[in-house]
Amino acid sequence: MSSDWIIGLKKAMPSGMKILSDADSIQRESRDETEDLHFPPDVVVEPTTTDEVSALMQWASAHAIPVTASGARTGLSGGALAVEGGIALSMRRMNSILEVDERNLQVRVQPGAIVERLQDAVAEKGLFYAVDPASKGSCSIGGNIAENSGGPRAVKYGVTKDWVLNLEVVLADGSVIRTGANTLKNSTGYNLTQLMVGSEGTLGIITEATLKLLPLPMFKALLLVPFSSAEKACEAVSAIFQAGIQPSAMEFMERSAIALAQEFTGDFSLKIDEDVQAHLLIEVDAFRSDDLLPQMESILPVLESCGAKDPLFADDAAAQEKLWFLRRRVGEAVKAASVYKEEDTVVPRAKLPELLLAVKAIGKKFGFESVCYGHAGDGNLHVNILKGGLSDAAWSEELPVAIRLIFESVVDMGGTLSGEHGIGWVQRPYMDVAFSPRHLELMHGIKRVFDPKGILNPQKIMPSE
Repeated sequence: MSSDWIIGLKKAMPSGMKILSDADSIQRESRDETEDLHFPPDVVVEPTTTDEVSALMQWASAHAIPVTASGARTGLSGGALAVEGGIALSMRRMNSILEVDERNLQVRVQPGAIVERLQDAVAEKGLFYAVDPASKGSCSIGGNIAENSGGPRAVKYGVTKDWVLNLEVVLADGSVIRTGANTLKNSTGYNLTQLMVGSEGTLGIITEATLKLLPLPMFKALLLVPFSSAEKACEAVSAIFQAGIQPSAMEFMERSAIALAQEFTGDFSLKIDEDVQAHLLIEVDAFRSDDLLPQMESILPVLESCGAKDPLFADDAAAQEKLWFLRRRVGEAVKAASVYKEEDTVVPRAKLPELLLAVKAIGKKFGFESVCYGHAGDGNLHVNILKGGLSDAAWSEELPVAIRLIFESVVDMGGTLSGEHGIGWVQRPYMDVAFSPRHLELMHGIKRVFDPKGILNPQKIMPSE
């Protein structure tokens, strides 16, 4: 693509809008946290208002220039990478928390706001925004909405879609719509709000979100539970829910996941017995401290019946944060240890042991090691495939076959390709595993209605027609 159009863009845009083409800005927007992908845009635009986004999209539509919105670039599916060049629309300067409505338990926020900053701001008022991906200290609300992000506490509180009431969206032609209403119930027409959530910037640019809040649970207790068998740890997950227990978080980590996190952080204070092959990290929360102990007491006999070893009880905030810190570093630790690919598989939670066995069997067949961890309470297993000693040819030619087999196994178990990372660039070749040709045709049709010129985040989610 010739870059002559950039001169016209600079002339057409409002004078206060940042339009950047320096090497550092291009380099910053060319990557996210997905493997080693690198797609430089031609230019980076940083708006501060909805009107500026609207003006940009009107111009881009008129000139058929691709526009890829990005937030904090913490994604793991390549969803915010400008694979066709064009404009990287960075929302990082639209980062304000506009209003905390304490009476209605809602917050209005711009897409560039960092998730943890939002959580802290509403917590000061005794309120709670529960969506907390591992990257909550750096990821943005807009990115979370685009990918329908989850996190450890999704098992009790749901994923991003469960918290979004209303969105302000700039469409491909520059027009601005509100997708819903700031109400808890809404059965008025098609649900465009939920259509936008998880659409990865392929249908519109989110410029404002109204999110639900809850009263803040003030008390938490945390157990780290070792198992001599990873499959037994997975079996315990379903057993806990069958016993009528509702943890606020339930995380699975096989031994190699914790070991890599310890090596990455340099913190080896947690001693792991030689026969331990996996851990569950189980959290319960409450509004009264007296309500924590009964929940813990009900969990312990279930764990014992599933072959758990003696759990570690983190009974104060410092001890809990230490364990959570280790869990949240696993993804970074894997990335630092090896060239890798991560598959964000999800199955009905009772199928988790079967999924783990299938992944390991496929790995043995194709000669790769995997590090598995994730949100066990949701049946969401992050499968990190390590290149290790695989040849470049095996990595590029045979591994896609293995990944397809993993996804076919997942779908056979009633699961699907991604639980919270999105499809983006890297998973789109496998969409036919989960969807029929007719289903994919319907999705293509929706894309054409919202983006007839195909300029919004092209080559994402959908396989080529």
